[in-house]
Amino acid sequence: MPGKVKRSNKGADGHSRREREIMDALFKLGRATAAQIRGEIADPPSYTAIRTHLTILEKKGHVRHASDGVRYVYEPKAARGEMGLAAIGAVVKTFFGNSIEEAVSALVSAAESRLSPEDLDRLARVIDKARKEGR
Repeated sequence: MPGKVKRSNKGADGHSRREREIMDALFKLGRATAAQIRGEIADPPSYTAIRTHLTILEKKGHVRHASDGVRYVYEPKAARGEMGLAAIGAVVKTFFGNSIEEAVSALVSAAESRLSPEDLDRLARVIDKARKEGR
């Protein structure tokens, strides 16, 4: 039907919920086998599904593996913060028309944000520093 939006289980970062869970487990563990990753996930899918997701994540360039005998040991290709920045960039582009101002305003204004005065002071310092650096 015209005007219908197709729903997807992919987030704005292009990852499925399971891929995000696997990446979260892998960041926590550092290096891990599929079985170890599966052990970190609440209500995990089958071992085969974990391996399939790891293969997909490897094709996307987010993880790599090394052979340890017959086992594969996986690790993230980038640091959590670096991947987080890429995900934030995708969210800002997708939901806020590439406007950092609108995204930050939404985060600060959200009822669940509960920013303390100290948090607001730190944010003000970050903004002041960016202003001084001409960003």
